[in-house]
Amino acid sequence: MNGKEHIIVEDRLTGVGNHVGYLCHAYCHQGACSFDFNNGSYSMGAGDCLVVRRSDLMTNVCQSDDFVVDVVYVTPEFIAISTPNSNYGTKGQLALFNNPIMRLTPEQQRVCALDFDYIKRRLALTTHNFHRDAMINAIQCMIIDLFDFHVELHGGETVSAQYAQLMEGFLEMLERGDYRQNREVAYYADKLCVTSKYLSEVSKKVSGFPANYWIIRYTSLDISRLLRDKTLTLNEIADMFGFSSPSYLSRYVQKYLGTTPTTFRE
Repeated sequence: MNGKEHIIVEDRLTGVGNHVGYLCHAYCHQGACSFDFNNGSYSMGAGDCLVVRRSDLMTNVCQSDDFVVDVVYVTPEFIAISTPNSNYGTKGQLALFNNPIMRLTPEQQRVCALDFDYIKRRLALTTHNFHRDAMINAIQCMIIDLFDFHVELHGGETVSAQYAQLMEGFLEMLERGDYRQNREVAYYADKLCVTSKYLSEVSKKVSGFPANYWIIRYTSLDISRLLRDKTLTLNEIADMFGFSSPSYLSRYVQKYLGTTPTTFRE
C-alpha cells in the first residue's frame, strides 16, 4: 500500500466528484464555497474545516473567485491504518455525516493549516525510504487534531469500546446498502446479536439519534440520489428498495422527503 496511491492533494473543491470512494478533508484559507450535502445546503468560509466521508453526496459546489483551499483526499483503507486507537471516531463520523463543517477557533485554524501543509510536504518526498510510514504519521496527526477540534467545538463523552464496536458494525451494514432491502431495526440488531432496544439505546448514546433515524437517513439519501438520475424509472427504483410498486415508493418519499417522486424530479 503506497501513500501516493491513497492520498490526493488538490487546491480546489470543484473536483470532489472525481474522487468518489475517497474521504474528503478541506481547510479554507480565504473566500467562500457553497455546496449541497445530504439534502442540505452548506457554506464554507475562511477558517472552516470540512470533512466528508462520502464525496458522492457532495454536489453543486460553487467557489468564489478568491476561494483558497487545501484539499486532502484519502482512501478508507489508508484512513483505517492511520486512525489512532480511539473510539471517538465513530461518534465524530456520525456527527459529520449530518454537518460536515467545523468552524474553527483561531488556534485550531493554525493547527489545521499546519496539518494540511505537513501532508502536502511529506507527500512530495517520494524518494523517502519510509514514505508510507511518514504518510501514515502525517494523516494520523490530522485525524487526531480533527478529533480534538470536534470535541472542543461540540463536546463529547468517551465512547466505550463495546459501544463503538456495535455502532461500527451497524454503520458497516448501512454503508454497504443493507437498508435497500432491510429497513427494520430488528434486522440489524439480529445480525449484531443484540436486541432492537439495546441497539437503539446505544445509537442514541453515541450519536444522539436512535437506530431507526440512521436507517431512514441512509435510505432517504440513496432514494433522493437515484431520483435525480432521470434515466431510472420509478419502477426500477422501487425494485431496488424492495417496494412492491411505485405507489409504495411514493408513500415513502412523501413521508421522509416531504414531496412526491415526480415533484422531486422537477
